[in-house]
Amino acid sequence: MRLYIAEKPSLGRAIADALPGPLKKGPGWLRCGDGEQAVIVSWCIGHLLEPAEPASYDPRWKSWRMADLPVFPDQWQLAPRDSVAKQLGVLEGLVRKAELIYHAGDPDREGQLLVDEVLRYFNVRCPVQRVLINDLNRDAVRKALAAPRDNRDFRRLSHSALARQRADWLYGINLTRYYTLSYRQQGADGVYSVGRVQTPVLGLVVHRDDTIANFEPKPWYRLTITARPSGDEAPDQDFEARWLPSENQQEFLDDEDRLLDREVAEDIANAVNGRPGRITAARFRDRKETAPLPLSLSALQIEAGKAFGMGAKAVLDTAQSLYEKHQLITYPRSDSRYLPEGHLEQAAGVCQAIAKVDDSLADTASGVNLDRRSAAWNDSKVDAHHAIIPTLRARPAGQLSQQERSVYNLVARYYLMQFMPDAVHREGRLDLAISDHRFRATETALLEPGWKLLEPRQRSSKTSAEAPRKPLPRLEPGDDVTCIDSTIKERLTQPPQHFTDATLLAAMTNIARFVSDPQLRKTLRETDGLGTEATRAAIIETLFRRDYLFREGRHIRATEKGQSLIHALPEAISEPDMTALWEATLEQIRAGDGDPRQFLEELKGQISGFIRQPASSPVKTSTGTSTETLPQADSDGIHCPKCRAPMRVREGKFGRFHACTRFPDCNGTRPLEDSAPQDGTSQRPWPCPACYAPLVRRKSHRGWFWGCSNFPSCRQTVNDDNGSPVAVRRPPAR
Repeated sequence: MRLYIAEKPSLGRAIADALPGPLKKGPGWLRCGDGEQAVIVSWCIGHLLEPAEPASYDPRWKSWRMADLPVFPDQWQLAPRDSVAKQLGVLEGLVRKAELIYHAGDPDREGQLLVDEVLRYFNVRCPVQRVLINDLNRDAVRKALAAPRDNRDFRRLSHSALARQRADWLYGINLTRYYTLSYRQQGADGVYSVGRVQTPVLGLVVHRDDTIANFEPKPWYRLTITARPSGDEAPDQDFEARWLPSENQQEFLDDEDRLLDREVAEDIANAVNGRPGRITAARFRDRKETAPLPLSLSALQIEAGKAFGMGAKAVLDTAQSLYEKHQLITYPRSDSRYLPEGHLEQAAGVCQAIAKVDDSLADTASGVNLDRRSAAWNDSKVDAHHAIIPTLRARPAGQLSQQERSVYNLVARYYLMQFMPDAVHREGRLDLAISDHRFRATETALLEPGWKLLEPRQRSSKTSAEAPRKPLPRLEPGDDVTCIDSTIKERLTQPPQHFTDATLLAAMTNIARFVSDPQLRKTLRETDGLGTEATRAAIIETLFRRDYLFREGRHIRATEKGQSLIHALPEAISEPDMTALWEATLEQIRAGDGDPRQFLEELKGQISGFIRQPASSPVKTSTGTSTETLPQADSDGIHCPKCRAPMRVREGKFGRFHACTRFPDCNGTRPLEDSAPQDGTSQRPWPCPACYAPLVRRKSHRGWFWGCSNFPSCRQTVNDDNGSPVAVRRPPAR
């Protein structure tokens, strides 16, 4: 029996539709054909398996206790997800009978893993082939089914996905428990989740909020002059030029070359008013601008956010519906903006489908030049999947919602742009010198819109297009000019804007610009940024769901809980540097240049270091409130009298005292003045033979003896032998 395992039911139905009939439906499977030629198609429902809970490895790990951290499993385990256990049972029966299995997971890292993990879980030994389906239309599915590859060719992709899954588990389980327990010791409620991607994303928002809250506007000055060609009294030849600072004027500028001193501006204006000058450089040209590439998921989410104000998850859900339900676009969770060269053969059919699905693009779709070939068609740039484009399907499976129409229109526009002429801009520049001061005049205008006719309106733009500047007189270097007027405009520096869905996604995609280290920034430019195309929207939604972020209109801001966590975390956790480098390492594993075992061992070392290192000092949040220092052991080595864990100094209503760092699991305390044992021995405590609480040396009218510190709950006593309890084993050194 031949068995196809798809990632989801919709893909399974598309595969069955592309195979020869007749078709028979069963519980969780479809049979295509009769007799020995019959083929079974079944499916996963996302991940059927998930990493086992900590308690599956060790019962101690069911409870959250500081003393049990870090949690590092010796042998990894998977557990069936309860909600899809029935479908896992269906697949178990099918794979036992299969002679050949076709892996039809989505063509990405996660799609590779979720079918591979099922095959490994059932210890499949028969041959496994891999089919890569980007498009659910019948012809595209048939083409993919006709070109299977050995699934072993994708083992590195599977190793990368598995390393990512285990890294997330180790990082999230350990650091979430550690920081949640730390906050509980301060009396805070709730769970403080920490993740290798979500936490740096939260850090981006918190740092942006802090920058805005602490921003102090400063005045700066823009100096412009009006110049006139000498010997020409016609005012229509006048042109404006802005002042350019020289090397010896840098002290008056900020880091964006803005002039901060009004007196300097006035001195320059007085020095050039009515004075002659000359043109030092002139350049006039027509510049061509090629069309942008078709859309990846992140590019689609960013553009839809700008044009329609849609959130990242709404864009993904809408695109997924267009792909699965309506089959109007190709696979949406793509990180590529390139297309296979062979796809050009379908261009005419795709344009015809666009014209039928979207009336507003009908004239454009029928008038494009299909003989043009943009840079989008490049086999060397296409890996597991290609850019998101419309399919050959000319009719949706039902009425499209407004969001579905908007997203389809956006995808179609970027596809049609590939067959449109270049946009042509007229650009001019004149550099001039007057009284040893430099000025520059520029002009811009759109001569031929070309593909820009299809450019979507940007919802966040104040105007649809920048007004063209007045044409400059066609002067040459050496021509004389005269300054006839000058203007000084005072402006205030502006803080950055709060993040929106579009700008936060752009920041996650282009994370390198938030990194100061040049070498690290260069490395990060070669990666996909924080998260993947398929997970970024879910990461943002998770931060909302966990009360780390909230919306203020279109803006995304951090809650007090989110600010408190980021301000308390080490920079290595809250900054994007390390987590983005992990993505680069996962990509190296996929390419065969990295070792997943070494990656996880190094990660364990980092996690252990985070748990052992002292927490940071209290800091001020952007709201002005102070965040407490996370609990840590005092440096003088005081240990809990109950459990021997390190203690820290805390404030109580009766003053300062030593408290166990394992609170609330252990409520052991010591008075601040009782740092050393008061039993006359200066030795660390001995365990009670009955309850293992520390013994305390006491003196009665009969002499010295040892009694349990849990008295009166425990009344155990032990005789004293020259400062030591008789027949009590010394506890191991900590």
